Amino acid sequence: MADAGGLAFASSPEAVGFDPERVGRLDAYMAGMVEAGHVAGAATLLMRHGQIVAFDTHGKADLTSEAPLGRDAIFRIYSMTKPVAGVALMILFEEGRWSLDDPVTRFLPELTDLRVFAGRDASGAIQTTPAHRPPTMRELLSHTAGFGYGLFDIHPVERAYREAGVLRADSLEQMVQRVADLPLMFQPGTEWFYSVAADLQGLIVQRLSGQSVGDFLQGRIFGPLGMVDTGFQTRPDNAHRLAAMYCDDGAGGLKPAIEAFDMPINDFTKPPPFEGGGGGLVSTAADYARFCQMILNGGELDGVRVLSPVSVALISTNVVPDEVLAVSNPLRLLPFNPAFGFGLDFAVALDPRRIGMVEGRGTLSWGGGGGTWFWIDPENDIVFVGMIQRMADPVSSEFRNRARTFVYQALTHPEK
Repeated sequence: MADAGGLAFASSPEAVGFDPERVGRLDAYMAGMVEAGHVAGAATLLMRHGQIVAFDTHGKADLTSEAPLGRDAIFRIYSMTKPVAGVALMILFEEGRWSLDDPVTRFLPELTDLRVFAGRDASGAIQTTPAHRPPTMRELLSHTAGFGYGLFDIHPVERAYREAGVLRADSLEQMVQRVADLPLMFQPGTEWFYSVAADLQGLIVQRLSGQSVGDFLQGRIFGPLGMVDTGFQTRPDNAHRLAAMYCDDGAGGLKPAIEAFDMPINDFTKPPPFEGGGGGLVSTAADYARFCQMILNGGELDGVRVLSPVSVALISTNVVPDEVLAVSNPLRLLPFNPAFGFGLDFAVALDPRRIGMVEGRGTLSWGGGGGTWFWIDPENDIVFVGMIQRMADPVSSEFRNRARTFVYQALTHPEK
């Protein structure tokens, strides 16, 4: 079948342990959400045992066009860039360029002598105290270093990041300098907060490899894996496949999204201001499924090895300290706890049934702010990639939750 990115289709859903009628419930749900006008288009790709169980698309890439959304539609994947950045760093880890307990200042000396938020004085000014030590690489890859992001209006440091224009920097070098001028949100290793860490990882990749982030990803990940439409910008020959972005119009429908996270929507037909590891890639469902399948296979796909099985196991291991997981904190993006943790740029389901998750133990996952998401379930040998074109809100979150339910209610032969 066309536009499957070189991925093989299973002979039937039954052949890989799925009930075909029940698999159809996912497709029907996606079609209904498009028909109701909640999303312009939707693409879902479900794989098991390395074969496609279902690859369905509905709606349009652009509501002003009559052309249907194709399997080769290109989406802004935003934070699904982060796991790719993590894999890039792990490639360099395997070359002996860094270790998990290295201080980040070994590679980012701009971050020497960081200070930590300690409250505000009577005038509202931020008070600080010295950091006990520099954050480590382990903490950088697990969002426990203490950095902010500037996306959430929930903490004085977050507001300081926004006011300083950290994400509006013209280069990674300018970004790290702006980060250095701001306090950490907490002492390194003592809490989890979604942060600019993956963009800093991109700068480390650049400095260690001597290449731009984009060139490194193309040469070491995208090219070898056959991810032909993934990058920091489109090409002249595929730009017409870039899906438009939409957001809630406030009346139950959609309107074109002109900004994302208080910044203009990127024009991905042109080079970005900088190639960060946090949210700059575009990709297709099939391309990203190839990346996920490589992880599920222990670092290899179609005879090409990107990482060793041991490195994939390291990525997949929770590194958030137990004492952090044991205490809830409303500042966290997700309700991390002893049953749900975070590895190296991937969330990890440690004990899914305990918290009502239907995925298998050890499932890796993350998503993007433009309505894209994925999970990699090693216990059941499943990869799932979902792509819609709606900025993050309760409706896009519903897509993720319902997709999980529909996939696993159709799985008749769980586990490998």
